Amino acid sequence: MEEVVLGIIIHAGNAKSKLYEALSSAKEKDFAKAEELLEEANQEILNAHKIQTNLIQGEAAGNKPEVSMLLIHSQDHLMTCMSERNLIKEIIDLRKEMNK
Repeated sequence: MEEVVLGIIIHAGNAKSKLYEALSSAKEKDFAKAEELLEEANQEILNAHKIQTNLIQGEAAGNKPEVSMLLIHSQDHLMTCMSERNLIKEIIDLRKEMNK
């Protein structure tokens, strides 16, 4: 279970790194790189979300996971990352508009 949960944390952490790299690229007016990094972040979030979905489906099938602080942390990490993605995307879009 720890390996599964760490998968969520690792993918969410990778996504967060890509998101902030994208924000930096947009600040430097490299919007093509920013979009590329956003897509990479989206893929990492998708990978984490697939792990989360497998856990949820397993629980629905009767395989209840042990709730641990690590599991809770992984969920917090993923949801925070998803919120940050939304905000960073908006900031990048604003930078694009201001650059026109």
